[in-house]
Amino acid sequence: MKTIVLAALGECVHVAGIVRFLRLAESVGWRTVFLGPAVPIEQVLEAAHREEADLVGVSYRLTPESGERLLAEFAEEADDLRSAGVQFVFGGTPPLADRARKLGFFEYVFEGGELTEDVLAYLKGQSKQILTEKNYPQSTIERIAWKAPYPIIRHHFGLPTLVDTTAGIKHIADARVLDVISLGIDQDAQANFFHPERQNPRRKGAGGVPVRTSDDYRVLYNASKRGNYPLMRSYSGTDDFIRLAEMYVDTINIAWAAVPLFWFNQMDGRGPWNLEDSIREHQKLMTWYGSRNIPVELNEPHHWGMRDASDVIFAVTAYLSAYNARAAGVHDYIAQLMFNSPPGLSDTMDLAKMLAVLKLIEPLTGPDFHIWRQTRTGLLSYPLDIDAARAHLSASIYLQMALKPHIVHVVGHTEAHHAATSSDVIEACKLARRAIENAVQGQPDMTLDPLILQRKEEILQESQITLNAIRSLAGPSVDDPFTDTATLTQAITAGILDAPHLRNNPFARGQIITRIDNRGSSVSINPANGQRITERDRIAALNLTSEGL
Repeated sequence: MKTIVLAALGECVHVAGIVRFLRLAESVGWRTVFLGPAVPIEQVLEAAHREEADLVGVSYRLTPESGERLLAEFAEEADDLRSAGVQFVFGGTPPLADRARKLGFFEYVFEGGELTEDVLAYLKGQSKQILTEKNYPQSTIERIAWKAPYPIIRHHFGLPTLVDTTAGIKHIADARVLDVISLGIDQDAQANFFHPERQNPRRKGAGGVPVRTSDDYRVLYNASKRGNYPLMRSYSGTDDFIRLAEMYVDTINIAWAAVPLFWFNQMDGRGPWNLEDSIREHQKLMTWYGSRNIPVELNEPHHWGMRDASDVIFAVTAYLSAYNARAAGVHDYIAQLMFNSPPGLSDTMDLAKMLAVLKLIEPLTGPDFHIWRQTRTGLLSYPLDIDAARAHLSASIYLQMALKPHIVHVVGHTEAHHAATSSDVIEACKLARRAIENAVQGQPDMTLDPLILQRKEEILQESQITLNAIRSLAGPSVDDPFTDTATLTQAITAGILDAPHLRNNPFARGQIITRIDNRGSSVSINPANGQRITERDRIAALNLTSEGL
């Protein structure tokens, strides 16, 4: 364990910056010795000798003129230690930091505006010229490890023209606040990329950037090779799944894939495949990515939540997602946990639901299956008022940090009004980063709340009933009901998996009734009396003839 000695020099009593630096150093394994405010030069050097310091950090935040004289004296007195291999850093106001650099004594000079990951990179010994070297990992799992204990940040971005999107990506990368750019491509790019005859010129740019060739993707990817070199990913599309995947790997070095299980087909009107064939194709796509050690996220449970499904169905589909990813040979699974879905959930019950999800999928982990937690704010939860939306973004992400996510998917605060511009993305990421830093520095453990623990157990118990009901649908020849496409399809057509928004759907029943109860949970309701109904009673009312129901 390396040792760092920290002090505010001379008559300076301002130590907030030193304390923040100290906490970051401790988070990556340094032993820290804090001498406090207004420490004379000789005491700093004595402590450096006594503690056998590897690094000495000093700060001064008073007038630049007096600070410059003090630092020159300090450099002269500390030269022997420097010659012996001890490294020195300085932190102060920008005017004094400028003068400190000119002394040529300090290995690194901080002026207070540095990004947290830059400071961490320095403390990890990963770069001495952080602002200029291309030292940013270019794969998801490496980037997560590099940025720990902070999560990597992802944001969606795509404007109606290729030119504007390219310029926006450059702007975002130069701001160095975002780790993963999720390309938002237009509907024709998702559904008809390899079928120009099916494309409609009037739809060009509807929903995102109109990429039409592999070179378009290369242009966007090359635009990101600057600043902090963010990773890039894109939608999996709604047709020609493997061909799209091959192109994404070749053109944008896709950071990870996002694959649904039940969606992006005829059931939601997003693609040409029927439900059962769509499930089979998505399973093949997961296998394709898994065989190449590319992480896979299943953006599944929140699609149910956004359609007002109950907490239990949200949790059950989260389990089926992870289960199918593991069965398909995925090694690194990204569990996406969208909060505020449906809107109206209380923070207490929302957190309980997510803890239940994590508890459900935890037994699936093993040497060949790793689960990475990704949280995000609910897509439909933002208020239209922009100031209220900023507050909602920050509060939601602070709550999400209770799960210690590896990835935070920032949903821009402009979502209710317009697609995010590059400036909107940068602002949203700055808001998120502040909430994240506050949490990492010492968030109360909200997961111990008795109400949260009680609701978590309720969801776990109810989820097992629903999973057993799905399992019982399979015939005797089915080896694994949870990966069998016919069984999974029947889980929807029979009404075990259902949501209120699916009424008049060609595959789902849409008969379930849900509401947000007085605790802030999304629960199923008995249509006969308007009261909450258990999963056992709800499923029994479907009149399925299976054992164990």
